[in-house]
Amino acid sequence: MISVADALHLVLQHCAPLAPATISPVMDALGLVLAEDVASDLDMPPFDKAMMDGYAVRRSDVSEGIPLMVAAEVMAGQVPPPLPAGQAIRIMTGAPIPAGADAVVRVEQTKTLDDGRVRFEAGQPKEGHHILRRGAEMTTGQVVLTAGTVLAPQHVGLLASVGRSSVKAVPTPSISILATGDELVEANQRPGPGQLRNSNGPMLHAQATRAGAAPRYLGIARDEPAALRSLIQEGMKSPMLMLAGGVSMGQRDLVPDVLKELGVEAHVHHVAMKPGKPFYFGTRGESLVFGLPGNPVSSFCCFELFVRPAIRKLAGFSDPGPNWRQLPLADDLVHSSERPTYHPAMREKWDRTEYVRPVPWFGSPDLRGIAKADALLLLPPGAHTLAAGTPMPVLVLD
Repeated sequence: MISVADALHLVLQHCAPLAPATISPVMDALGLVLAEDVASDLDMPPFDKAMMDGYAVRRSDVSEGIPLMVAAEVMAGQVPPPLPAGQAIRIMTGAPIPAGADAVVRVEQTKTLDDGRVRFEAGQPKEGHHILRRGAEMTTGQVVLTAGTVLAPQHVGLLASVGRSSVKAVPTPSISILATGDELVEANQRPGPGQLRNSNGPMLHAQATRAGAAPRYLGIARDEPAALRSLIQEGMKSPMLMLAGGVSMGQRDLVPDVLKELGVEAHVHHVAMKPGKPFYFGTRGESLVFGLPGNPVSSFCCFELFVRPAIRKLAGFSDPGPNWRQLPLADDLVHSSERPTYHPAMREKWDRTEYVRPVPWFGSPDLRGIAKADALLLLPPGAHTLAAGTPMPVLVLD
């Protein structure tokens, strides 16, 4: 067996961002990683603009209590006339500043008189007051987003503002998902004697989606070499293939032998962790193959520790994870295990401090127990009595 850290190192060693970049519509680019620098095609704002509703004025014309004639009114989207000397122009937020004006006085600091003139009640404004100058946000040709940026909603808005309706991005990794086992039936079937519903297929599909991949579910492969071989070959048409079950040491755990026959080189098989010890990772060319244990919590943990980081690295993330945090234990904890344990846990906040608490859980088949979890708590091997407040490594499940 090897450590989780060594296994993850071997997995990521065989991963690289997918290429070539694809052209993605900006509307569909959320969460993708930019594969190009993006520059502005214009100055922004493209003109001096008002930051407040009020009056565009020459500072030299403004004295406290002295009214000015209002020459015009300009709305956002309109082109204003020049400002006549000794007068003011009513202006709305976002409208272009009239030629000749050097400040905007907020409407709250004025009073409109019965004859239509406006009186200023706060004295002379500072130069440039409430004006956003042309190019203050960005200038033509300026790089506003760099390659490697993970696109968030605000980036999508920025791309639209610089005229981009599409961008070059690292492709979304596709991953094929295959459950194995004679005992499995699909969720819409009632299990017969000795049978179980297939929870791994839908669960891993959801985990892959959450990780940013495009999953493809291939169904259930029976514990028979020919059936396995056919579905594995189909799955390896994707950059990644993930199997659940059939990777341990039982008589019907046929996956490693079938993969070997198909030319897959094994790099990891059996990891010092609980749950998830039988985890398998291999490659054939650039194809990545993950064999996850059949017990659902084992499968869940192996995905978060190994498959999710691989997906993120293929998708171009500079930090593929997993990203651990230190959180204090909520209660005293007595723990004993021969291997590092990734215990389902939940986070709680009291008095602005976040704590972690293990959820009740009786082992790798207990999917109901992990349903309450929003984190994995890493417990060290050996026998330990851990006091409440002890900082512990925690992997947050997002």
